[in-house]
Amino acid sequence: MSEFDMSSSDFDDRVDVNPEISNGEAFRLVGRSLGYLAEVRGLFAAKVGLAMISLIPGLIAPWTGKILIDQVILQQPFNDEEVPFPPYFRPFVDFVRDMAPMEIMFTMTMLFFGLLAVFGRGGLGVPLEPGRDSATESEVKLSGGGSDMSGLLGAIEMLVNIRLNQRLSNGFRTILFGRLTRLPMKTIDDHRIGDSVYRVMYDAPDLPGVCYSFTLSPLFTIIGVLIALYLMGESYSGVAPKLIWVSLAAMPLAFLATAPLAAWVRRIEQSSRASGAATTNAIEEGMSNLSAVQSLGGMEKEKERVESRSGESFRRFRHVVLANIGVGFIGWAISGALVIFVTVFVTNKIIEGVMTPGDFSVLIGLAMTIGGAGVGLGMIWIQAQGQLAAVRRVFFFMDMEVEVDESGTAALAPIERGVVFEGVGLRYPNGQVALRDIELSLNVGELVAIVGPTGAGKTSLAYLIPRYYQPTEGRVLVDGQDEQEFSHKSLRAQISYVFQEHLLLNESIRSNLLLANPGASDDDIEAACRTAGAMEFIERLPNGLDTELGQSGDTLSVGQKQRLCIARGLVRDTRILILDEPTAALDPQTENALVRSLREAARGRLVIVIAHRLSTIRRADRIVFLEEGAVRDVGSHDELMADQGSAYRRFIELQGGAAGDPS
Repeated sequence: MSEFDMSSSDFDDRVDVNPEISNGEAFRLVGRSLGYLAEVRGLFAAKVGLAMISLIPGLIAPWTGKILIDQVILQQPFNDEEVPFPPYFRPFVDFVRDMAPMEIMFTMTMLFFGLLAVFGRGGLGVPLEPGRDSATESEVKLSGGGSDMSGLLGAIEMLVNIRLNQRLSNGFRTILFGRLTRLPMKTIDDHRIGDSVYRVMYDAPDLPGVCYSFTLSPLFTIIGVLIALYLMGESYSGVAPKLIWVSLAAMPLAFLATAPLAAWVRRIEQSSRASGAATTNAIEEGMSNLSAVQSLGGMEKEKERVESRSGESFRRFRHVVLANIGVGFIGWAISGALVIFVTVFVTNKIIEGVMTPGDFSVLIGLAMTIGGAGVGLGMIWIQAQGQLAAVRRVFFFMDMEVEVDESGTAALAPIERGVVFEGVGLRYPNGQVALRDIELSLNVGELVAIVGPTGAGKTSLAYLIPRYYQPTEGRVLVDGQDEQEFSHKSLRAQISYVFQEHLLLNESIRSNLLLANPGASDDDIEAACRTAGAMEFIERLPNGLDTELGQSGDTLSVGQKQRLCIARGLVRDTRILILDEPTAALDPQTENALVRSLREAARGRLVIVIAHRLSTIRRADRIVFLEEGAVRDVGSHDELMADQGSAYRRFIELQGGAAGDPS
């Protein structure tokens, strides 16, 4: 195994098992990336137009340099027989032809200030420190902007560029996040949060770079070559044809010397980003479990784990930097050889009297434009490898299977009767059987408890109702219709699922409750909180419902968080309410009050409770006992306990007469 093929524990290869990118895949990634330009075509057209205008100073500068050397410094007369000026520049030459050297200098100074006002001197960019690693560079990529101009047009182009970057990056990042929110529940359970964060925050901003690398960069490189060839052919074809051919030869030579290294650079970039994601994973996992780390005395071990991941990330990024230095050296060595050749060639022509010293400033620039284009095109492909590695990680998530309504598009009317399971079976992708031959009817107006030993399939059965899982056998009916006929949105609009984990946002209590139903009134919120027994502690808080919670609601006790999550499910006011272990962390008094409230709430809805505690179970209208993925018993507590052969009764008796906490 190579150093780039790391284990899943290091780089989360459970989800991205092929870090290698072939050239064919690289071009497909480019094509997909360019498709996003359609969403910002107006801004992109403005950027192209402004970039075209920025070429104007480059057309003028070589010839003003020639006049400055020959006619101002050396005070030679204009001689069209030696090297003719290009047609677009001849009006200016005719204008200054009969002027004295100082008058020419004054005129050129006025031209310089005019160009300076419009185009500026040098490039204009946003002064943001990019850092040296992929993560910190991504923040600059989001809002960075620049221009080859720094005058009035430069300021305009910079603003256009910033807006274009933001639109592309934010749109791409938002689409990715939207896809993540639609991943199947099983995929979410299997995937690491840190890796997802890294892809959203640090990989997505590389999309603009890919788009520019394969549109603007090669376009203007080629335009520059064509302009340089035109100027050389127009003015120097008679005196320096050899120079034109040598400059042209340097272009493919530089490209061929650098382009083959792309796969190597791409592999290093991909490895660097994978190690960066591993670091984010380690930090996210450590921060999410600080209480466990401290209670087990694992602070030093966790510090060493993060240090190891972080050190590996930095080491792999150093590989990226060294690779770029090596590739750049090859390209610019060829350019350096071209500079030496042009210097010797032009110097000999000046000595022979065929050219003037001013021609040197023109030819060195034109030759470097042509020869450097090969280096530029090769480096475009090389430098794009890191960007392709980033967008490939994003597209991998975008291509993952998400919850889609392949057949179900109908809107579900308000549920009146309930849910029926007909011969339902569920098998996980790894072949494990979770449920088998489920025949069950759950009716509106009931409080139903789903009971069974650990691993019996209780949560899997509940997940089938809102279609978090899809049955592999049989079907689930809602009011007599296969739920596959309904859209996810329509179905889930009538089902509230309160998970066993306490999923609270780092916001106010009110905001957490409104997440379930943004249109809920204060009366609705207070009623839900009283039903869940949450109002009791909320009223004691300094700011009541507007009290800000800590990370994951850690400013509350476990029982308080549980009651708040139940209240959020009640605020949604749906026809089906599913509660996973709602009373596990409640004291007996609060539990009794909650169960009474749930029985009251069940009059107009179907309430399903997954529970172990006998005090909760025995008050249900019906109990569904699961064992090894199959329904063994259905009935009330008294009915099932009266049956000597009841599997439910044996389960209760094994618990010592009362169902305890889950093991």
